[in-house]
Amino acid sequence: MSKKGKRYEEAAQQIKNELYEVEAALELVKNLAKAKFDETVDVAFRLNLDPRHADQQVRGAVVLPHGSGKTRSVLVFAKGEKAKEAEEAGADFVGAEELVEKIQGGWFGFDVAVATPDMMGVVGRLGKLLGPKGLMPNPKVGTVTFEVGKAVKEIKAGKVEYRVDKTGIIHAPVGKASFTVEKLRDNFQTLAEAIIKAKPSGAKGQYIKSVTVSSTMGPSVKINPLKLLS
Repeated sequence: MSKKGKRYEEAAQQIKNELYEVEAALELVKNLAKAKFDETVDVAFRLNLDPRHADQQVRGAVVLPHGSGKTRSVLVFAKGEKAKEAEEAGADFVGAEELVEKIQGGWFGFDVAVATPDMMGVVGRLGKLLGPKGLMPNPKVGTVTFEVGKAVKEIKAGKVEYRVDKTGIIHAPVGKASFTVEKLRDNFQTLAEAIIKAKPSGAKGQYIKSVTVSSTMGPSVKINPLKLLS
């Protein structure tokens, strides 16, 4: 078992054994972020789901009102006018078969991949390469679309994806420690609302069991799940 550092232990001692209101939790996490770099603020939602069942899956994407604080490079598989649209929207890489071959050769110099539906027959060949890395375009999160310009702009503006893992938890960033508490709160509420609206038909009982927020190097702070949107 890994030993926590002195700075982490000192920060953990400042957290009370109680459920915090959203704004108080975010302010505490900000104050405890003491690393020499701008730490990411992450949220973990533990859901009352069994993801092994098809009717208990949660997956989607949401544009954070104040962005994620991270600039992500976007690759777009498109041809013709759609390729031009992607370039004008600010895509970092645009192409078709030549990009497929480049990726098959071991190149993964991008953070998000978008594709027009007519390109998925070609992109499908990359399933075993992009799938495990979470880079495969998917219509459920808006990365398979003919509206490539809109998709690129949203990603650049701070669109984040969320997906329940096999343990029933969703991990997602809501900004950086340098953000104001108000901006972190707005981003958090936007993400929470999206996850609540995405409640699957198979969910029973209390949907959100627990919520914690933490910075990259800091301890987690528990948020009262019953007052998420208050």
